[in-house]
Amino acid sequence: MKRRTWILSALGVTGALVVGWGAMPARSRLGSPELMLPTQGDVALNGWIKIAADGAVVLAMPRSEMGQGVHTALAMLVAEELDVPLARVRLEQAAADSIYGNVAMLVASLPFHPLDSEGEKPAKIKLAEWMVGKIARELGINATGGSSSVADLWEPLRMAAATARASLVQAASSAWKVPANEITVREGVMQHASGQKAHYGQMGAAAAGSTPANITPKARADWKLIGQSAARNDIPAKVMGQAQFGMDVRLPGMLFAAVRMNPVLGGAAATMDTQAALALPGVSQVVALDAWGGGTGGLAVVASNTWQARQGAQAVKVQWPAAAAGASGAVDTTRIQADLLNALNTESGFTFHEQGLPLKAEQTAASRIDALYQAPYLAHATMEPMNCTAQVKYGKVEVWVPTQVPQMARAMAAKVAGVKEDQVTVHVTLLGGGFGRRLEVDFVGQAVQVAMACKGAPVQLVWSREEDMTHDFYRPMHLAKFQASIDAQGEVSSLRIKSAGDAITPRWMARAAPHLSGPIDMPDKTTSEGLFDLPYGFLNQHMSHVATKSGVPVGFWRSVGHSHNAFFSESFIDELAVATKQDPLAFRLNLLKDAPRYAAVLQLAAKQAGWGQPLPAGRAQGIALHKSFGSIVAQVAEVSVEQGQIRVHHVVCAIDCGTVVNPDTVAQQMQSSVVYALSAALFGQIDIVGGVVQQNNFPSYPMVTLSQAPLVETHIVPSTRHPAGVGEPAVPPLAPALGNALFALTGKRLRALPLKV
Repeated sequence: MKRRTWILSALGVTGALVVGWGAMPARSRLGSPELMLPTQGDVALNGWIKIAADGAVVLAMPRSEMGQGVHTALAMLVAEELDVPLARVRLEQAAADSIYGNVAMLVASLPFHPLDSEGEKPAKIKLAEWMVGKIARELGINATGGSSSVADLWEPLRMAAATARASLVQAASSAWKVPANEITVREGVMQHASGQKAHYGQMGAAAAGSTPANITPKARADWKLIGQSAARNDIPAKVMGQAQFGMDVRLPGMLFAAVRMNPVLGGAAATMDTQAALALPGVSQVVALDAWGGGTGGLAVVASNTWQARQGAQAVKVQWPAAAAGASGAVDTTRIQADLLNALNTESGFTFHEQGLPLKAEQTAASRIDALYQAPYLAHATMEPMNCTAQVKYGKVEVWVPTQVPQMARAMAAKVAGVKEDQVTVHVTLLGGGFGRRLEVDFVGQAVQVAMACKGAPVQLVWSREEDMTHDFYRPMHLAKFQASIDAQGEVSSLRIKSAGDAITPRWMARAAPHLSGPIDMPDKTTSEGLFDLPYGFLNQHMSHVATKSGVPVGFWRSVGHSHNAFFSESFIDELAVATKQDPLAFRLNLLKDAPRYAAVLQLAAKQAGWGQPLPAGRAQGIALHKSFGSIVAQVAEVSVEQGQIRVHHVVCAIDCGTVVNPDTVAQQMQSSVVYALSAALFGQIDIVGGVVQQNNFPSYPMVTLSQAPLVETHIVPSTRHPAGVGEPAVPPLAPALGNALFALTGKRLRALPLKV
């Protein structure tokens, strides 16, 4: 077994890693010229911060903006430490370098013991985190995902900015011949009582290359910006139509390409008759596409504009090869569901957590409660379909792409073009939604392959909505079997959970880093998260998962395993409350006596929602609690059923996400998560027949409309803890809160998604 494999499989950690400035690679602490773009008059003080000639601050931005407000939050950290107005912090895309690597994306896949989540991490856990961080940066993992951007960069960015400030003050001290501690800074201007003053730009050159020692970020009491609501820096350009998403890229002489892929998932390209397509106005060529990055083969038509390219793609006469028996083309969701049920009944699976003596408790139980829950495949359905612009010229490759993984995009482009990675330049645009779909780079491989056929001209490849919906990397179908024992006193004496479904992380890592052989076979925490780490004080527990391989391409979907496991677990907790004749809130609080953080969040949501108070006729409330990505979220949903249709009127969210950088962004992400989760809970379902996805656009895969959207109310628990995730944690509790409310209203327990009354 390789050293990395042993470390990754043995570690018991979770969440984001706090990386000290001293532990960062040396190049991140210096103004390495290759890390930031050379701009006349700008001075790089370290791998993160440049000072412009006019005194503005330039931040190397390694994370993608897809509506979550991360560009503003990370700029706020820098503005705070450098004492400059937020508007004076400019963003520059960071180089595709491992110093900007995301540790939490790797750590999130590793199992950990749930009892570590409430208190201080043991020394061995801290050491393990440091080791994982080192490995992550060796591998060069740089991704926007796992709700980890602020958590990962909380300390490195503040330290980078604090170090830059100290260097600038030190330069002024030397120039003015005064003690550094007598120099004050306000809005980027340094001044001394003697009357001497200068903005940062005037001291940038003198500060370059200095590395002050014993730097510490500001004390919490001195913060002026962090924790205060701030206007997002990405909104004005979006409102004015000036923002550049992937589909907005325009280059001189650019061509456009439309794809048409094998309808069978994972299928290959086929024989083609291109005569009719090439006869159409504007169409210049047809390119056969290989199945890049775990995707599907097909064809692309190149034309003068996207409409001509799409017409050409439809005009190609194609003979798709038949799906081989036993391959992904032969599978369908009905058979997969039966296979999962069989796996639950016949296989033991991997035990993620066990405590007490569940078998003994089951043998002496007075009664038992059994339930089977299930969730379907889901598509990401981002508003901006997959797209990439590529140019291959003079042995170099340049791509403009809305991606969550710029280094993976670079590696894919290099592989397709047959060049070294240092010959590839990646420009990350704004993302019109990500939700995990843009952690894949299949479409990047397609764009580069087409560009290679275009003789140096840039080409923009855009998927149709239909191709996007039917060739996704889907959230896996999962089933979970629950068994609880009730003792003679009417108390729950044991809880046993077994789930089954495809593991995502091994499949993704095989696509992301095919040269690694060890980590892809480790147990995948995402399959069982939200089941094995329940906060409730059941004395006897056993949680296991049977990892399957259905042949369907699966990937990370917003909140990953939590998205369905929370529905399973929180719905069953409600079942136990009913079985023991207790109020759902009181039942949970009784089991949270040793988990005060969880209890506080739950009580806040219940109080703000008026739990237990009279409601309008025909309405009911449901409650749910869940922790994911380091944050605890409780939700109370108020629902009714109108003419056979489920209507959600009001959702109250309470969240403990540690230290909050921008409260407005937290509220926005709670609203976003509720609407996204509600679409999935009411409508989300991908069916596959003979390897072909049946849903192909919004009429068959609906979204919640404005008239269906509930009022979303957010309450934040004050905290001094390390920041945790915000973009995903409000997704998991929505479905169970809704399902529990429907039970209170109708008396019918719904155990399958999407919810139907």
